[in-house]
Amino acid sequence: QVQLVESGGGLVQVGGSLRLSCAASVSIFRINAMGWYRQAPGKQRELVAAIASGGSTNYADSVKGRFTISRDNAKNTVYLQMNSLKPEDTAVYYCNALVVRNTMTEYWGQGTQVTVSS
Repeated sequence: QVQLVESGGGLVQVGGSLRLSCAASVSIFRINAMGWYRQAPGKQRELVAAIASGGSTNYADSVKGRFTISRDNAKNTVYLQMNSLKPEDTAVYYCNALVVRNTMTEYWGQGTQVTVSS
């Protein structure tokens, strides 16, 4: 069982920055991949960024060059640095962990609200 706790959301003006944190209850070495998803009102949840255990990263086209996902193995924490924020970035952001053993299991955090005001 993996528990994920997000923090760092809030209200920011257009062009501002925020850093989201996701703390895992287990060593992230035991997690195959971690990612950030977001869901805006009336829209489907979408992948924002992901980082694999080996360090490779993947970003949605809409955030490339503005967002950076990173990990601190010692703190079992994954971060999402968000710069040059736009109103369309407004959403609830969810941390996700994928564990692959005999089966594939996904875990989700409770979500943190990010609101970008113009």
